[in-house]
Amino acid sequence: MKHHTLVKTPPLGWNSWDCYGATVREEEVKGNAEYMAEYLKAYGWEYVVVDIQWYEPGAKYSVYRPFVPLEMDEYSRLMPAVNRFPSAKDGKGFKALADYVHSLGLKFGIHIMRGIPRQAVQANTPILGTDKRARDIAHPNSICPWNTDMYGVDASKEGAQEYYNTLFNLYADWGVDFVKVDDIAASRLYHFHKDEIELIRRAIDQCGREVVLSLSPGPAPLEYAEVLKVNANMWRMTDDYWDNWELLKDMFERCEKWNVHTGPGHWPDCDMLPLGHIGIRSVDGGGGDRWTRFTKEEQVTMMTLWSIFHSPLMFGGELRDNDQWTLSLLTNKEVLHVNQHSHTNRLIYRNEDKIVWMAKDDDGNTFVALFNIGESELEVGFTWSQLGLQSEKRVKDIWSGIDKGKFNHEYRQILPPHGSILLRLY
Repeated sequence: MKHHTLVKTPPLGWNSWDCYGATVREEEVKGNAEYMAEYLKAYGWEYVVVDIQWYEPGAKYSVYRPFVPLEMDEYSRLMPAVNRFPSAKDGKGFKALADYVHSLGLKFGIHIMRGIPRQAVQANTPILGTDKRARDIAHPNSICPWNTDMYGVDASKEGAQEYYNTLFNLYADWGVDFVKVDDIAASRLYHFHKDEIELIRRAIDQCGREVVLSLSPGPAPLEYAEVLKVNANMWRMTDDYWDNWELLKDMFERCEKWNVHTGPGHWPDCDMLPLGHIGIRSVDGGGGDRWTRFTKEEQVTMMTLWSIFHSPLMFGGELRDNDQWTLSLLTNKEVLHVNQHSHTNRLIYRNEDKIVWMAKDDDGNTFVALFNIGESELEVGFTWSQLGLQSEKRVKDIWSGIDKGKFNHEYRQILPPHGSILLRLY
């Protein structure tokens, strides 16, 4: 599939949601992009993503204002709020902001909601290039349970594909490289909208620009794994993920189930990394303005799991406020190598609170991640036979850089509660 050539390795980037909710402004996007270009680009970080409601002039935080007027053009398409994105004036949309991000050697992304604006349906505005109008394609009974901006699109209606085509043609004109589509890929309460996913896939394919497609929220239904791989580049395995140990602990089971579906161009997504300074204008996740509530051990455990599982890495904090510790989590070349360039990644065993994963690379290295997800100190280990190894190996802790010495049959490590270690055997 052509779109699988876009992200042969998991995407690395920044998303505005965890720190700014629905309220991010142009100067904040630029500031984070500048930080990424200076401190992270050399390590492979490249996507700068504006999350939800960039078209809502009065957005205050992460709680949506219901049924408020949104910025929209005459063809039923939402546009950036000019009071928050001044360069969007005169109908220019995100073109100038995308150009600025591109000038830094980075890529630009946006979040959109599935469907067509309710205010377009109420006004029955036209769809560009057709004789159809918003009411002709709207599915008024297909609504998001947590946001009032949109109605779903009825894929069976004439004009439905044309509407999505006009959206992605607009985004291509702006220079968008990444689109996160929300209210589309979950099981249970939010529903899985296969028809609209397929409309979007076709719209991207015809727009003339390479665009990475990310689907949210989760948990995506495992039974639709093949549909997701055929249509998207990444999709969420979980509902919104925050700095809460129980959510991190739960991710181990999700990674185990989804691991067989990772591969070049299609990446199950553990969600954003709630690290550093988050909640600046967001009350989501059970907290306001704060530094991550994860302990340092939990932060390393999260980064280790995300990396050896091959999850996309999307940082959620205000990058410019990073301390040296937080920056170090994002710039460990060996850890990022595991995330980007390892293969044969798999769970070796899970024995109650002891978990071991492994991976290999093309240079003959074996990587092993040991986790203690319990509430007391535990010894976690593995044998050479479990990894398919026979000869003596040198063992290195790649987070600390400490050489552990040579081993020949097994390795064991005492780990603190919620702790982990990521090893390279060579």
